[in-house]
Amino acid sequence: MSNSSSITQFLLLAFRDTRELQLLHFWLFLGIYLAALLGNGLIITTIACDQHLHTPMYFFLLNLSLLDLGSISTTVPKSMASSLWDIRAISDMGCAAQVFLFFFFISAEYWLLTIMSYDRYIAICKPLHYRTLLGSRACVHMAASAWAGGFLNGLIHTANTFSLPLCKGNDLDQFFCEIPQILKLSCSDAYLRELGLVIFGASVFFVCFVFIMLSYVQIFRAMLRIPSEQGRYKAFSTCLPHLAVVSLFISTGMFAYFKPRSISSPSLDLVVSVLYSVVPPTLNPLIYSMRNQDLKDALRRLMAGFFQP
Repeated sequence: MSNSSSITQFLLLAFRDTRELQLLHFWLFLGIYLAALLGNGLIITTIACDQHLHTPMYFFLLNLSLLDLGSISTTVPKSMASSLWDIRAISDMGCAAQVFLFFFFISAEYWLLTIMSYDRYIAICKPLHYRTLLGSRACVHMAASAWAGGFLNGLIHTANTFSLPLCKGNDLDQFFCEIPQILKLSCSDAYLRELGLVIFGASVFFVCFVFIMLSYVQIFRAMLRIPSEQGRYKAFSTCLPHLAVVSLFISTGMFAYFKPRSISSPSLDLVVSVLYSVVPPTLNPLIYSMRNQDLKDALRRLMAGFFQP
């Protein structure tokens, strides 16, 4: 194949070894996907329906749940169908759409997490200015910028990746169309264009990471100045879920894209891809609801109103 235009489909070869492994993968991913749908769906519904949760923090959390649903729905349903029906092929357009949507949702989620760290910084370090700095219009603009940035990032990476000449077949050792796997099929040195974009993306990633870390340095300093232990605990409990989600997102993503080639293998790449693409959207609702009493109370009110005759 001389270039990418001559490829009409790609073959997703993950979980192809035995029929039993394919069925195990299907049922495992089905359970994970249903858990993600339930958890994120409950958070979206609860925040949308409860007036007490119409605050900047929960507005951003609603957007986070929408992005989580989008990212996991981009990869998991197709992978489940492939395992259930033993269909390995995905069209070139389907693969391009998957790459675009996944990059779109993942990039937007990272920028949204950066914005959420700013929200926590203002809430704890400048509480008297919270309503002024984070009014409804400002929140909408910030959330829209995260979505728009994700869209642009996904569009650029997808257009660049699928303009590369591919000379090494169409087999992808993955359960979805992932850019690093597609780059392995490119002709010698043709991947350097995408590598430049990856370096640029890594620079933006680093700037956001530094912003998050600086925000939390200021937050922890402000917490230490709170006189009461109960006040410190309340402030910490509002930040802990976001910090846990950021840590999970960054650690799995960094290991997936920056791990040394010397330890790379098809099985390890597969496990890492599951960790950064499937696990965070499933665990995020659990992390945010575990220590959030307001969200629990709102969910109880929603359930009581739903089941009330």
